[in-house]
This record gives sequence, structure tokens and C-alpha cells, in this order.
Amino acid sequence: MLYQIYETQRAFIEPFADLAQANAKLFSNPLSPFGQMPMAQRIAAGYALLHRLGKDYEKPQFGIHTVPVDGVEVAIHERVEIDKPFCELRRFKRFSDDPKTLEKLKGQPPVLIVAPLSGHYATLLRDTVRTLLQDHKVYITDWKNARMVPLSEGEFHLDDYVHYVQEFIRHLQAQYGNCHVVSVCQPTVPVLAAVSLMASRGERTPLTMTMMGGPIDARRSPTAVNNLAMKRSFSWFENNVIYRVPPNFPGAGRRVYPGFLQYTGFVAMNPDRHATSYYDYFRNLIKGDDASAEAHRKFYDEYNAVLDMDANYYLETIRTVFQEFKLVHGTWDVRAPDGTLERVRPQDIKDTALLTIEGELDDISGSGQTEAAHDLCTGIVRKEQHHLVVEGAGHYGIFSGRRWRERVYPHVRDFIAEHQRTFVNPPAATEVAPVEAAVSAPAEVSAEAAPPVRKGRRTSAA
Repeated sequence: MLYQIYETQRAFIEPFADLAQANAKLFSNPLSPFGQMPMAQRIAAGYALLHRLGKDYEKPQFGIHTVPVDGVEVAIHERVEIDKPFCELRRFKRFSDDPKTLEKLKGQPPVLIVAPLSGHYATLLRDTVRTLLQDHKVYITDWKNARMVPLSEGEFHLDDYVHYVQEFIRHLQAQYGNCHVVSVCQPTVPVLAAVSLMASRGERTPLTMTMMGGPIDARRSPTAVNNLAMKRSFSWFENNVIYRVPPNFPGAGRRVYPGFLQYTGFVAMNPDRHATSYYDYFRNLIKGDDASAEAHRKFYDEYNAVLDMDANYYLETIRTVFQEFKLVHGTWDVRAPDGTLERVRPQDIKDTALLTIEGELDDISGSGQTEAAHDLCTGIVRKEQHHLVVEGAGHYGIFSGRRWRERVYPHVRDFIAEHQRTFVNPPAATEVAPVEAAVSAPAEVSAEAAPPVRKGRRTSAA
């Protein structure tokens, strides 16, 4: 019922938000008589703020059309490689007619980025994708909004998430011989499970796993997010945050954890910060600071766009990761597609190097939660295990923004490059010559900001 009330309210407010946008343009246009009125700029700013507060935020686009490569603009073609009911495997294929660029990057490593399914869309990792494109062939899991998935497609469970990751890994292995996996936040757990099960079956596993800011062991340095999940009972989540999709969506009747509830939780973590940000947006519009206003719009177009998650997946994640800690206790059984149960055994992983990354100030996945993967992956030799702590970085800073580009990415790039192998007989489907290319490191990245990945367990990036 709450979902239906929310949708009714949103449908009621939407015309007023559109009207506010029209009025903002009316009062800000210097050719309009309204734009010549006293305090027109302030009135326009007020209407623009009302529009931002009332509008519906749709799924953003990645919007990566070109990347510069050694002074050459390389075209990016975004396409769906595999379309699953709840996820698309999206590829960013690079095209260039420059022979030198093409030849240089034909053998670059393929990387699967596993994006979080925890409220926001995969476009939150836009900066991660753009940066990795400079040295890698990049694929990403683009999770679908559950309210757009018809009931006829069935339910989505945590086990299905694991199966999706395995299918995508196998797809890249069939294309290139093997691949590297980068998981950000929530997917560190199912990715570790997917690779563990592949190792236990004797399958070929990825060359490397890079895990960034994820709750491998949520008991360590618990954050407010962890505490909520651990202190509330399973039945509380089932009774208070799960609702059915209203009839005006393709997924009508599906039980989901609605995006608007997740968004409320995001904002509640830092309400003062968001209020200040919107007030600054209003002031910047009055001052005519278009650059700052546009930066605000870009950030909140992404931050305010949220998706629904299938209830089964969400509740099973709460129980498995945050309440029963099945991964670290060694009690997690994943149901295979044929119905058999398989025990997740990270200690069976032997041929995959491991890099874990944490932000010093991460308020979502606390210190030590991601590093716990090393204690579980005892089959990986010590010299192939690496840990990086990024000083001064919060959760988002380890995969987006200046700290990601200058401090984190050089470690990830060098780690992948160190473990990349050249296959004697690569599959026939491997990159053909139209045009794989890459982009050189951003100009602001200095040599001092890119120290090599060190052997052992812990490295700090100041």
C-alpha cells in the first residue's frame, strides 16, 4: 500500500515540477519580460530548486562517447553483450582508425566490473569505467530495476546473482582465454562466492580479483549501515521494507525493496549535508555560478536515481551477509542451476591473485571488512595477496573522483598488468581488427601519485 501511495503522490507532484521548470526558464530568460522584473534571478532560482526537489529521476546514461588516447579521440560504442532478465552485461568497445593505437592495445586485459545491486544504478561507476578504459577492455554488470521485470521472468535470488557472475566470467574467458574481475561494494561477497565455486569444481578462475569497499566480514568495524542490518530482525525487514510493485509498471505484483525507501535511507545518513548542498545550489543560481550549479545537477541526477530490488535477493543478502555471516563462518550453500547445493569454500581458490582496497574513512564498509577476504582465501599464496588502504578516502572516493584516479587506479592497473598472461592459442572470437584502443592516464595524474603495487598484504596510499 505504501508503494501505491508514493506513486500517487509522485504522479500528483510531477506536473507542478514541470511547471516549476517552465517558470524557472521564463524568469531566467533575459529576452522574456519576466526576466526583466526585480528579483527575477532569485525567483528563477526558487523555481529551479522546486523542480529539482519534485522531479522524477530516471536511470542515467553512462555517456562515455569518446576518450583521448595519446592525443587521439577514440570512439566508444556501448552495447549489450548478454541480456538477462535482471541484468545486462554491457560492453564499452573502443574504435580507432589509428594503426599505432590499435596495435598497441590489441592485447589489453579484459576486465569485468561487477557493479553493486544496492539501490543505485551501475552508472554510479561511470568514473571507474572511464578510467579503466585507458588500459583495458571493459565490461560491466548493468542491473535492471526490478519493477520493470515482469513476474513471468520469475524471482531473483542471491544464488541467481552468483550464477550471473559466473556466466559473465565464462563469457569473457571464452572470448579472451581468461579475464580479471573488479567488484565494488556489495558484490564483493557474491563475486567471492562465484569464484570459490568455480575453483571447487575445477573450473578455470579469473586471473585476478580486485575487491573494493565490500562487506566480506560485516562484523569488523561495523558502520551505521551494518548496525541496522544486524540489530533488526529478519522479520522486521520482511514486514517493513518489502512492498509489491503497483499496477502501472511491467513488474506489477512483484515483491521488492522499493528504491524510494532506499533513497530515504541514503539521505537520512547525512541530512545536513544534503540540505546544505541544495541551499548552495540555490545560491549559485542567484549568483550566476553556472559551473557549480551544473556540478550539483550532475551529482544528484545520479544520486537521486534509484532502483527497486527483488525482495528475495535483498532479504537473502541481509540474512547471509549481515546476520548469519555465512561466508566467514563457512556455512554458505549456493543452490546450483540443477538444484544441488554447493558449499562456498574460498580456500579452494589457488590460481587467482587477490587485491583488496579500503577507504580510511569509509562509513559504509568499515575498516577490515574487505581485508577479511585474505583470511578466507588461504589457498592463494601470500605473495599474490595485496591490500591497499587509501588515506583520507571515504566509500565513494575509492572508485570515483580524484583519489580513485590518482591513488587507487595506478595500483589496480599495475596489479592487473602484473598478472596478465599471453595465451598461446586464444579463441577465434578474440578482438579482430576494427579497433580496440585505450586512453592515456588523465593529465592531472602525476608519476608520484602512481606507486607500484607492493608484494605482501598491506599498502597505504596517502
